[in-house]
Amino acid sequence: MDLAADPQLRGPSVSVVIPARDEAANLPAVLASLPDDVFEIVLVDGASTDGTAEVARQCRPDIRVIEQVGRGKGDALLRGFAAARGDIIVMFDGDGSAKGDEIPRFVSALQEGADLAKGSRFTGDGGSADITLLRRLGNKFLRGTVNLLFDTSYTDLCYGFNAVWARCLPSLRLDCIGFEFETLLNIRAARAGLEVREVPSYEERRLHGASNLNAVRDGIKILRLILRERFARAQPVVSQSAPGDLASGLD
Repeated sequence: MDLAADPQLRGPSVSVVIPARDEAANLPAVLASLPDDVFEIVLVDGASTDGTAEVARQCRPDIRVIEQVGRGKGDALLRGFAAARGDIIVMFDGDGSAKGDEIPRFVSALQEGADLAKGSRFTGDGGSADITLLRRLGNKFLRGTVNLLFDTSYTDLCYGFNAVWARCLPSLRLDCIGFEFETLLNIRAARAGLEVREVPSYEERRLHGASNLNAVRDGIKILRLILRERFARAQPVVSQSAPGDLASGLD
């Protein structure tokens, strides 16, 4: 039976959002790894100078390329979320560290009742070929702080492979434009009372190029965000609306 031919038997449409800056060398492998049945791929190009957008279009003529006006990973993801048209939005890094064949795991978790499917390198058959000892210790301290302050039981905190129902995005009120975006996502999901399910994921090494991560600098930013969120006044949950509303304040 051809499931794709019968609208009644199709699953939810999946948009894959990829923030990318100077990832031209990595994109052929990254895009080739994605499942054939994703609804759309949205690449947010952060003012790349290496032809990232051109390579993306050569690899996938159907890809949607969004030019990032601002700066920061969070800003790129918010713009990608606003442009995405799928029922489910998958956050997927463009450096080759994420494994495209794991996407069905995340989609299944959402179909089984989760609002947010949160990738974890530290549960089940998850793991990492890339994380350093310092980053591992920092992640452990930061996730322990979040678990203590927000009554969660996360095993990972700062991982960029996640999936969420588009309809849930308005209730998260995501407004972080930097690297701390994933941490804010996890905290706001807990505060909003969303059903969060961790999905084991294996992080590969970046294929080409150098990472912009700095364990100490980024760790301090994340800790500041955690403390701000803990002592901020709770915001009322907004009604569910189109994900395109999310980036209206970014322009």
